Amino acid sequence: MAAKLKVLVTQKISDEALDTLASRFDVDSNQKDALLSAAGLQRKLRDKDAAITLITDVISDAVLAAAPRLKVVSNVAVGYNNFDVAAATRRGVMLTNTPGAMDDTTADFAWCLILATARRLIDADRLVRSGKWTRWRFMSNLGWDVYGKTLGICGFGRIGRGVARRAGGFNMRILYTGPRRAPQAVERELGATFVDKHTLLRESDVVSLHLPLFPDTRHYIGAAELALMKPTAILVNTARGPVVDERALVKTLKAGRIAGAGLDVYENEPTLAAGLAKLSNTVLAPHMASASVDTRLRMCHMAVANCIAVLTGQQPPNLLNSDVLNRSTSR
Repeated sequence: MAAKLKVLVTQKISDEALDTLASRFDVDSNQKDALLSAAGLQRKLRDKDAAITLITDVISDAVLAAAPRLKVVSNVAVGYNNFDVAAATRRGVMLTNTPGAMDDTTADFAWCLILATARRLIDADRLVRSGKWTRWRFMSNLGWDVYGKTLGICGFGRIGRGVARRAGGFNMRILYTGPRRAPQAVERELGATFVDKHTLLRESDVVSLHLPLFPDTRHYIGAAELALMKPTAILVNTARGPVVDERALVKTLKAGRIAGAGLDVYENEPTLAAGLAKLSNTVLAPHMASASVDTRLRMCHMAVANCIAVLTGQQPPNLLNSDVLNRSTSR
């Protein structure tokens, strides 16, 4: 009997997804959930045919070089800035992700941050829990209305459009920007207007970020961009932390030059920029926009399906580096 192919699961995923893998392959699963170092990844991958990874696992050229048997790395994530795509393609390793699995839950969570930040919900919650709330006061705990205001969406892909769709219930004017304009049918459906970045920042009451992390989107929002925003505006980021210059954001929030920020991602996770955690005009979540039971299970099963497809000689449903199909390897 031929030996089973070997799969590394780098961090904790759902038991159901693990069971599916274990029924077909020899699985080495890091269910202790301790983050593997680069050296640890290299050691673990040395004899593996596949890996199931998360966004915090850096799959570099050096890591790939130490894994001569590796056929596929399957990210349990939509983003893949943890992958050296060029190196994997050159070495004949397929890379996959889980697109679409977290669109709705992330759009929901963006709205969670919008409302919580605009209405200062977390600050008010702290007040009640502290015992310092002694009576109702007419001019206390004032936030900002969202209904009827202008929502600016940076990045108008599936999640950005989901956020816009939900904004219809708040009768908002919707502006969007990005590298390309959406089809006219989408603009009509969502009542969205394409504008340049500076116009969006100047006119929006809420700016919500839904951009992938690439070299040209790093610090997409910096000091100059924050200076364009209204003093009553809020910034929400459920995309990638480095899209925002976090130190510039802290300075802007401290000075009261914008009203607040709702963040789910950070520039150097889990470390925050100095002073950010002390600001009362922020809502800070621990990278949990996709953290619903339904969504995380769906992501796990998609990643496992991608992995199984490659190991059984099929093209995976969500192949990122399709050029790998046409290249000879140079491992």
